[in-house]
Amino acid sequence: MQKLNFPEYSFKIRKKDLRTEIFDIIRKKYVALTPEEWVRQNVIMYLISEKNFPQSLIAIEMGFKLYHTKKRSDIVVYDNTANPIMIIECKAPEIKINQKVFDQIARYNMALKVKYFIITNGLIHYCCIIDYSKKNYQFIKNIPDYQEL
Repeated sequence: MQKLNFPEYSFKIRKKDLRTEIFDIIRKKYVALTPEEWVRQNVIMYLISEKNFPQSLIAIEMGFKLYHTKKRSDIVVYDNTANPIMIIECKAPEIKINQKVFDQIARYNMALKVKYFIITNGLIHYCCIIDYSKKNYQFIKNIPDYQEL
C-alpha cells in the first residue's frame, strides 16, 4: 500500500480468496483493504499510539440519521460520557480534499454536533475546532491529544 503521512505501523494483513484484508482492531475483524481503509487504519493507529485516544471510545462507520436518510461516518470519537466529540472523514490518497469533502463532514456534523473534525486522505490532514457560538470553525495545526479534547 501507499506510504502515508503517518508513522509506520505494523498491521495484520492477509489474503482471503481474491482479496487482501486488514485486521481492524476497533471492529475486531478483518475487512477489505481498500485505499480508503488503509487511510482509516493508519488514522486509528495514530490516534491510539501517538495521541492517547482510548480504543474503546472510537467507533468505525457509525450509522446515524440525517434528514430521514441513513449516513455513516468513517470514525467517531466519544468522550467518557458517550457523547461524540470528534468526527473523522477518511478519503483514499488519490482523492483531493476540496469543498465538497468539507461540506460532507459539515452535513454529518449537523447530526453529531462534535467539537472537532478531521479530514484526511492520508497525505494531507485538516483538523478543525468548531465554535458553535460564533458559528464557524478554525483550522488547528495538530491533532490534539485525547486529554486536550
